[in-house]
Amino acid sequence: MNKLLLFGYGNPGRGDDGLGPMLVEHIGQLQLAGVTCLVDMQLLIEHATDLCGFDQIIFIDADMSCQEPFEFSAAHAEKDDSYTSHALTPAALLHVYQHISQGAAPAAFLLRIRGYRFELGDTLSAQADNNLAAAIRKIQQWHAQHL
Repeated sequence: MNKLLLFGYGNPGRGDDGLGPMLVEHIGQLQLAGVTCLVDMQLLIEHATDLCGFDQIIFIDADMSCQEPFEFSAAHAEKDDSYTSHALTPAALLHVYQHISQGAAPAAFLLRIRGYRFELGDTLSAQADNNLAAAIRKIQQWHAQHL
C-alpha cells in the first residue's frame, strides 16, 4: 500500500486561513489506511525530514485567489524566492528535500481551498466551510483511487 502524507498548513486564528489544518484534522479522525496527517502554521526547512518515507504528499492550504471550491495541481521541486525565508512554498520544501536526501522527492500535489476572510480573529466563513466540505470529498476520493 502506498503511503500518503497530508500536510495542512495555515493559521486557524485567521479565519479561513485555517482551512488546511481543518481538512487534515478531519481526515485524521477518519483514520484512513496508509494516510499520515501533519499540521503546522507554515512550511519550514525542518519539514523536509517529515517528507521521508512517503510515496505521495498532498500539501493543503487556504487561498484567496484560487477558483471555488478548490484547485488541485501537481507540485514540483523548485528553488524559488521562499528558499531563503522562514516560510517556504511546497516547491521550495520539495527542493530542500531533494538536496538533503540526494534523491527525487515523492510525488507531490497542492490542494488550495478557496478562502475569503483572513483577518486576525475572524471565524470560518460559510463559503469557506462549503469549500472545505468539497475538498474533504476530494481527499476521500483520492484515497480510494490511489491507496
